[in-house]
Amino acid sequence: MKVLISGASVAGPVLAHWLHRYGFEPTLVERTPALRHGLGGHAIDLFSSAADVTRRMGCWDAIEAARTQLDAMTVERFGKRPVEVDLSRMYAGISSRHVEILRGELTRILYGATRDTAEYVFGDSIASLHDDGTGVDVVFDSGTQRRFDLVIGADGLHSNVRRLAFGPEEPLRRPLGGYLGVFSMPDVFGLGSHTLSHFSVDKLVGIYGVHQTGQVRAGFLFRAPELQYDYRDKDEQKALLAKEFRHYGWKVPQLLEHLEQAEDFYFDSIAQITLDTWHRGRIGLVGDAGYCPGPAVGGGTSLAVVAAYILAGELAAARSDLPSGLRNYERMIRPVVEPTRRLAPKVMRTIIPGSPLALRLMPAAAAGLAKLPTAVQRFIWSQNAVGKALSSVPLPDYSDLIQPQRGQAVA
Repeated sequence: MKVLISGASVAGPVLAHWLHRYGFEPTLVERTPALRHGLGGHAIDLFSSAADVTRRMGCWDAIEAARTQLDAMTVERFGKRPVEVDLSRMYAGISSRHVEILRGELTRILYGATRDTAEYVFGDSIASLHDDGTGVDVVFDSGTQRRFDLVIGADGLHSNVRRLAFGPEEPLRRPLGGYLGVFSMPDVFGLGSHTLSHFSVDKLVGIYGVHQTGQVRAGFLFRAPELQYDYRDKDEQKALLAKEFRHYGWKVPQLLEHLEQAEDFYFDSIAQITLDTWHRGRIGLVGDAGYCPGPAVGGGTSLAVVAAYILAGELAAARSDLPSGLRNYERMIRPVVEPTRRLAPKVMRTIIPGSPLALRLMPAAAAGLAKLPTAVQRFIWSQNAVGKALSSVPLPDYSDLIQPQRGQAVA
């Protein structure tokens, strides 16, 4: 059976890997002309259940080798003494099966694990979909026409598949009142594996080293009413970010000097997608395309990895009735999606100080947590609702559905 997947970042390659293992023929179409992001993108977390999925894919060693390797953080505020945080102790306290990795690195590893077993079509996108009940006729922007048994949108917050099958994005998007901007630049501060963070009310700036390149990543988080901009116009987004932080002070003027030349610039609103169902007929959604909990606050990457694994397994289990597989996937993943959807607004309210009191308390709380014994830290992190939800997802065993590869027997 032929499955078209729109999007080649995280959910798409994970889904393609498992579909191939179950005997499907996956094709991934990606709008960008080459592998997206390279080493770009912001740092993301893979919690325990998502880490287990990548272990089953044989990717874990490469992911561990690519972890951010940040060991300490200095938190600064205007007019206050810096606070030092031991990140190595804090990460050990979260979980031995947790890893922080750059999104672009994860994309590169997943692509490497699937490029020989899935068809990748770069520089193209879906123009139209027609589901006749027995398959989906697809017309691409290039003019190519093909037919697939199933189409899955794994194309993120601004999903093209969701727009074509479910309607415009605006009624489905729930802004959480914040924005995230990230880009790479030379390590002019000599950070190495250190992180610098600066807080003010409604704003957060972070700079952290990227050991693979010797550069640093500059990240900006800020609260603002909903802004109007073209999410594909990088120049407009750069101007918006520069305007927001032009009077900030600290090291920001030096950071903004490198903004214009940044080739891996990322900017987007922190928003949720609130669809009530993630499938229609033979068209389905996975990851941020269907239920984005909110970039930077909701654990969307871990959710995408786990959901793609379950989607592939349920499609394989319902091979003769793919719409039934989509329904079963939705039933199984909903208890994981709902907590992240509810909790992300709360995280958004706490991750960026919203008052002078929060500005005083946050750095001290982070430093104090990092000094606690590892066992105590792990207990505290285990009570973190988003991390708890994404670390304890039961992963079904679909191994009996794996198809023998040519010349091989199932182990």
